[in-house]
Formats: sequence, C-alpha cells, structure tokens
Amino acid sequence: MDNNLIIVSVGGSLIVPDEIDTGFLKNFRSLILKQTRKGRRFAIMCGGGRTARKYQEASKSAVDTAKEDLDWLGIHSTRLNAHLLRTVFRGHAHPKIVKNPKEKIIFKEKILIAAGWKPGFSTDSDAVLLAENLGIKKLVNMTDVDYVYDKDPRKFRGAKPMKNLTWNEFRNLLPKWWEPGMNAPLDPNAARKAEKLGMEVVIINGKKMKNLENCLEGKDFAGTRIR
Repeated sequence: MDNNLIIVSVGGSLIVPDEIDTGFLKNFRSLILKQTRKGRRFAIMCGGGRTARKYQEASKSAVDTAKEDLDWLGIHSTRLNAHLLRTVFRGHAHPKIVKNPKEKIIFKEKILIAAGWKPGFSTDSDAVLLAENLGIKKLVNMTDVDYVYDKDPRKFRGAKPMKNLTWNEFRNLLPKWWEPGMNAPLDPNAARKAEKLGMEVVIINGKKMKNLENCLEGKDFAGTRIR
C-alpha cells in the first residue's frame, strides 16, 4: 500500500460538459502536477460525460438499442477521455491506460490513468474496484456540483447540501439500480461496494481547483463526505 497514492474519479461532465473543456484540462493538469511535486501520486479514473450520452442517445434514436451496446458506447467514451488525459499528462503518466481495475497493476510513474472496464460496470464502480485493488480506502469523486443534495439542485431551488452522510443515508438518496448513462453523484452499485469495503468517498466540485487542492491536502473543503 502506497500512503502517498490518491485515487481520483473525474466525472465525464468535467472533461466534456458539452464540448471538451480545455480550461478544465489545463487547470487540472496544473493542480495534479503541483501535487506530484509534493510527493503525491494519483490514479485517475475517467468518466464518459456528454460524449457517452450523445452516442447513446443517437443509437436509441435510430434503433431499439440493447443495454449492453449502450454500455459499450459509454465505455469507449471513457477510454477516449482517458487517452486525452494520458496525452495531457504525457511524460508524467504511465503509458498504459488501465481498462481492467482488477488486473495486477505495477507503475512507477506519478500518475496512472484508468477508464471503463466492461458492461454492467460504471466508472464509479470501476474506481471503487481500482481502489480495492490498490489498497486505498478513500476515493475523491470529482463532479460538477458542490455537494450531495437532498434533492436535485438543478430542479429544486430549495435543495439542501449534505456535508456528512452515512452510507445508509446516502444510498437512500439514490435509485436502487444503475443504468448506462445514469447521472447521479455515485452509482448505486458502486455505493454498495464501497460501503462493504469500509471506504470513505468524497463528492466534490472538480471545477473549483483551490477547494479540490484543500481536499487533496487534508485541509477543510466544501463537499460531501460519505463513510
């Protein structure tokens, strides 16, 4: 177990909210490299974002698409985003993108990039499995909202932020089952697995780099802690 290794799941909504967010890529690169100079190492799981949903929606508009095929469209979107991030971190990242979170992983570089695995698993679940594989008990899940809320803040003006949650409280806010393309703070399957492993998961707005830096350095931050 490497105590300096941090696992970060980057929501696809940050990389591709609609079009590719080059400003985010530059700021994220700067922050991560600053952290590596302080001795930290990172395993970064990439989501699919709008790219995945565009392909899934296009397929569903043309034919009655099988769930497995929707999954594969999402998986390949995560792999495209992962290759983009590996390119952004070229010279600092391990040259191989991890696609199977359960495989034996040995890397000496400061950064490891990972992507979607296979149908039936979201990148949230993949990130939890990767954390288990690497012996990490904490996962930082970067999304595009500040907290987990009691209601969808995009739809309800009075939605209340929730800063600390038990796994039971958190899972009661989620749908029971995961579907390809689901937009949730953490997918229900990943939540069940993380709870079983005794993991701590932080949900944080990945656009706010100073706040993210505080989280990575163990300082006070705005976000939701689930444990």
